[in-house]
Amino acid sequence: MKYIIRHYLNVDATAEVIVDESEIDINLNDLKEHKKPNSKCKFNVIKGNEKLIRTTYEKYDEKLNIINKDGTSDK
Repeated sequence: MKYIIRHYLNVDATAEVIVDESEIDINLNDLKEHKKPNSKCKFNVIKGNEKLIRTTYEKYDEKLNIINKDGTSDK
């Protein structure tokens, strides 16, 4: 039997992305769509600052839980 262990952490990290000047407005200090980190960013954890909040574990089932295998609807 397999188990999945999850560690919930608080960490200090950086999120970096390289953008073309056309994607931001430096005159208005407007980062446009880059105001918050997104999937385009490279995330780096700053080591040594991790704080463990809690740890959980549960049975791990490798099989997918598929109720309706053909994907059709009764409607």
